[in-house]
Amino acid sequence: MKIGIEVTAALTQTGGIGRYVREMLSALSLLDSDNKYHLFYASNNNSKSHIELPKNSFIRRVPVHDIWLARIWHRMRFPLPVEYIIGNVDVYHSPDFTLPPTLKSTSTLLTIHDLSFLRHPSSAAPGLRQYLTVAVQHSVNRATHILADSESTKNDLIELYKVPFEKVSVIYPGVSSDFRPVSNINECEKVRIKYNLGDQPFVLSVGTLQPRKNHSMLIRAFDLALRDSNYNLVLAGGVGWEYDEVFELVRKLDLKERVLFPGFVEDLDLPALYSSSSIMGFPSIYEGFGLPVIEAMACGVPVFVSTSSCLPEVVGQSALLVDPYDLTGMADTLSNLIFDLKLRENLRSKGLDRAKLFSWEDAANKLLQIYCTLGNTKNNYC
Repeated sequence: MKIGIEVTAALTQTGGIGRYVREMLSALSLLDSDNKYHLFYASNNNSKSHIELPKNSFIRRVPVHDIWLARIWHRMRFPLPVEYIIGNVDVYHSPDFTLPPTLKSTSTLLTIHDLSFLRHPSSAAPGLRQYLTVAVQHSVNRATHILADSESTKNDLIELYKVPFEKVSVIYPGVSSDFRPVSNINECEKVRIKYNLGDQPFVLSVGTLQPRKNHSMLIRAFDLALRDSNYNLVLAGGVGWEYDEVFELVRKLDLKERVLFPGFVEDLDLPALYSSSSIMGFPSIYEGFGLPVIEAMACGVPVFVSTSSCLPEVVGQSALLVDPYDLTGMADTLSNLIFDLKLRENLRSKGLDRAKLFSWEDAANKLLQIYCTLGNTKNNYC
């Protein structure tokens, strides 16, 4: 079977979808030696990022910025089939929301990670939101089959796009084996020094600074619950959009020495960062999956999440739940987790067990089965 995949995100995006594609390719490279993979990415420059590729594969670079390729395919609707780039394939998989033109003979698979731009419009910049609203709808309509990261996202696809139930499959992302408790004090100290985190214990939250992540509510809850403690709050992640109010709130509450912004944290540093924290807070208003939650659990960190979207589905009974709009409830949850050591140890144990349920190997196995079904073929793997 010949399988085409766009891997632009894996080579140009540091986190989120980029990590999803990198991890899935790495898992496929360990499982599948039978099928042939036709890969491509769009970039002005040859990427220096390293990704593990399936054994029988080739990768081709389209020498334009990926934004221009998106404009050609999804704004101008130029009918240039992706097969002109990668050659004829049995199945073409787009892992990043939009589907390029394809030949009629090609079965197509489209991954939709979330529909935040519809559920919570403030989660995307206006131009991006306008683009996604049109391009994703068109892609969903054309796709042979769709992948969702959670049952919650599948339900959103059915409700908002009227997608037939049987057209959507759920494959949970995995958590890399790199995410495990780091007990080496020197490793944790290096990360503290690298990101200027100081020596104080801290509450951690990981995610791009944008309204959907609900950082402002977490800061207010921290101020209410832990101002008189020796704890800091670390908000790790790059800046997205409409983040000024977060910095303004920190200034207004006089918490500039207590709320720390290390910026984007490299993948290699994340296990030590998680392991250095006392608890992880993830009060997001909407998520398609929430990978940092499972990563934190895999590192033995007690977690609380919001009751919204997929998060209760992801954590099961292994984390505390809080209404993302309930300031008092969030402050109480913070206090309980910080000062109740027995509760923290119980959640730590449950979280470690829960994280074991999410593996990239299992995700890749399920993905290969879908490729086989769409390709209408039986090979050695299937």
